[in-house]
Amino acid sequence: MAKQNINTKQGFTIIEVVLVLAIAGLIFLMVFVALPALQRSQRDTQRRNDMSRVDTSLVQYQTNHSNQNPNLPKAGSWTANEDGTFPSTCTGNAACEFIRDYMNTGSSQNDGKANNFEDPEGVPYSLVITDNWETEANVKPYSLGTSKLAANSDGNYVIEDNGGNAFDAHVIYIIPGGRCVGDAATSSTKRHFAILYRLEGAGTYCIDDQ
Repeated sequence: MAKQNINTKQGFTIIEVVLVLAIAGLIFLMVFVALPALQRSQRDTQRRNDMSRVDTSLVQYQTNHSNQNPNLPKAGSWTANEDGTFPSTCTGNAACEFIRDYMNTGSSQNDGKANNFEDPEGVPYSLVITDNWETEANVKPYSLGTSKLAANSDGNYVIEDNGGNAFDAHVIYIIPGGRCVGDAATSSTKRHFAILYRLEGAGTYCIDDQ
């Protein structure tokens, strides 16, 4: 009797192919949606770390100015030149001097040099230092670009949008005489301070020295 060569190998059915493609598409979609959120979270983590640097630097500033009362930078605001450098008029502006001498890793006391204290997006941070809350008995509203610092219904200060997304302005708010309550700042004593920054994907971050 002759042997019969029976080929029992079968190909994939259309249903199986469609199922595999559907699963692959679902995985791709999950990665496509999750990756930007993960990247935003990583950038916000770096921003929190940067605000911790500001916190530490303010404590160092207090140590270096222990003969002053209160020993925190005076009120003022500052933003970098369009090319990211410090303006030639930095001296005398407390906010500019603080960024230049305490947050910038280049040599201090050099107006006009490049500013490398930047948001993870590569945009230099701007800075607003308010009046000391306890000394002045209140904090005046401040605005810089699309970001605004204003009192909420509880009388605490929060970051609000100012004609656009507040995050886009990359403004750090330092409130001498303040402390954090959640994502807002409330009154404390003149030697303490609160730092507020609007994050990209997780609201406002507040850190203080208490």
